[in-house]
Amino acid sequence: MTKIYTKTGDDGTTGLIGGKRVKKTDPRIVAYGTVDEINSAIGVVLSSTLDSDIMNILTKVQNDLFTIGSDLANPDLKDSSNRVTENMITYLENQIDRLESNLSPITYFILPGGDTLASQIHIARATCRRAEVNILQILEKEPINKNCQVYINRLSDLLFVIARTINSRKKIKDVAWKK
Repeated sequence: MTKIYTKTGDDGTTGLIGGKRVKKTDPRIVAYGTVDEINSAIGVVLSSTLDSDIMNILTKVQNDLFTIGSDLANPDLKDSSNRVTENMITYLENQIDRLESNLSPITYFILPGGDTLASQIHIARATCRRAEVNILQILEKEPINKNCQVYINRLSDLLFVIARTINSRKKIKDVAWKK
């Protein structure tokens, strides 16, 4: 039986794809750890009852987030396997457009909240914003697949629209931020 623990990380390092070892505080590790947080937050939402279209979108996103983690863990840009593609980004944009077409336009900031599931989606959205910063920190030091950053940016938008959609379908109004 293979054990889950290897003890190779006990020195504070972990392996990237290709075998290079880096500190667990390396921006790549921080970034894909944050992507894993997004995936886990979405997993909590998926453990509840959702409309099938939302469930299908979020299930696809969970799989895509594994691709992002793999992409971020692979410093060899010549290796094209498990990379974030423009098609993955286009999928998000199409879902945003489809869902947003059923929502009333907003011209103000809204407070995260409403239904519990919408609130949990807002947590995933906020984590997306942190992941994007983490990814940009990698880009300041070394080249990576730019599609990772674009995907996470677009995912934040999609999650915002999904939270609004969940609330709208449950007849819960957006709450405007008041100064």
